[in-house]
Amino acid sequence: MPEKGKVLVQVKDVCKNFGVTIALSHVDFVVKTGEIRGLIGENGSGKSTVSSIIAGMQPASSGEMAYKGKPWKPKDVLEAQAAGIGMIVQEAGTIANISVAENIFLGSYQKFRKGPIIDKKAMVTEARKALEKIGVTHINPALPARMYDMQERKLIEIAKCMYNNPELLIVDETTTALSQSGRDIIYRIMHEMADAGKAVMIISHDLNEMMEQCDTLTVLRDGVIIDNIDKADFDPDDIKQKMVGREIKGNYYRVDNDGYSDEVVLKADCITTMHSLLCFDLELHKQEILGIGGLSDCGMHTVGRALYGLEMVVDGEVRISDRNVVVKNAQVAFRNGMGYVSKNRDTESLELNASIYNNIASTGYDKNSTGPFINPFKERAYVDKQVRALMIKCQNAHQPVRALSGGNKQKVVFGKWCADDADILILDCPTRGVDIGVKAAMYQLIYDMKKQGKSIIMISEELPELMGMCDRLLIMRDGQISGEFFRKDGYDDRTLIEYMI
Repeated sequence: MPEKGKVLVQVKDVCKNFGVTIALSHVDFVVKTGEIRGLIGENGSGKSTVSSIIAGMQPASSGEMAYKGKPWKPKDVLEAQAAGIGMIVQEAGTIANISVAENIFLGSYQKFRKGPIIDKKAMVTEARKALEKIGVTHINPALPARMYDMQERKLIEIAKCMYNNPELLIVDETTTALSQSGRDIIYRIMHEMADAGKAVMIISHDLNEMMEQCDTLTVLRDGVIIDNIDKADFDPDDIKQKMVGREIKGNYYRVDNDGYSDEVVLKADCITTMHSLLCFDLELHKQEILGIGGLSDCGMHTVGRALYGLEMVVDGEVRISDRNVVVKNAQVAFRNGMGYVSKNRDTESLELNASIYNNIASTGYDKNSTGPFINPFKERAYVDKQVRALMIKCQNAHQPVRALSGGNKQKVVFGKWCADDADILILDCPTRGVDIGVKAAMYQLIYDMKKQGKSIIMISEELPELMGMCDRLLIMRDGQISGEFFRKDGYDDRTLIEYMI
């Protein structure tokens, strides 16, 4: 067993520039064996950048690194994996149209080669062992990865990473994509590695999670190390202040008890879908923030998709009341003043290879047209207003969205619908993977929309934000509403949890 407390990785004076943008500025820290080190900071603070440099995904612009006491400058991810460094990335790390087994052994098919042929049967057998190693038995490694949802595909990535028995495991915003059972798997792996004298680096925006799981926290802000804090010195208010450079205390949710109109603006009447929902009813009122919560597989995400016309409704109907329009598909929803923020941001809410400009402008083609042509001046004003209002951190609006941090990507998604001035917004996990500062700004934006007379459905796996933001809260279990609760009466989290399970 490796000796605990020895320096495994040393990062010294590392800088990283993307054009004129400084992502990392003279960063220094160490990771020791037997340690779970958390990296925490606002979106764009440099957490994922420094982690990806250690893992061989990109080079540093300057500075030095050492691994196991020797200079470390990996040319690519495969070299880092071979040396014992594994990273589970924030965004999707699987390829949809190849099998689970092929995803797990991507880049290392050679071990299954028999002459000119790849022995796929042997690969599937070994992939099953890799999944069982992390405690996953329900995923069939012979099936295409597209057959599984986002959480299951994240478990596939974990299995791939752990198959190589890494000495340093880097976990980048992985837990936000997992249910509690999935989180328990990754927590168990992390602590087993630390107990075995290996090391873990974890990036998360969940401060409670980081304080509970980590031995040490490294706080970054604007590419600079602000502090390294040992577990004995963890203080949530102090950490928040160091993250954002200003004091954030207590609750940053709504503090009012304002109600909503009796007018119904959207109604689901006994809708049944191919997945999850059977004769499901829902009413959304004008100026209401309606929350929908439950365990990740309760059907709440299907509700959001069905209301916006993205999930086929095989019986019943979704109707926009004031326009007397049945929502048959997403095009009808969009044309009639509805907007939708998907939980799967990178695949359903954004065009990653397009610019910030084109993503935001995509909702305004009709508004910004003069006759058959788009007016470039109107369109530029349409986009620039959102970039400024949401403080999207970028070189300029023509920067590709894929180059942005998770929180700034989410701001672009919000910007699309704020610019469009949608009357009804369906927000599915709207603050997933964003930091405290961005969350506070989004909560304020959602509340401002309510005051403007907008109607909002907020679907979330985070009870605190539902309790903090919603006028009315529906708890779901097994595709049905198991409980309805009102802000005016107060929310009891223990009661809510009882209705979930």
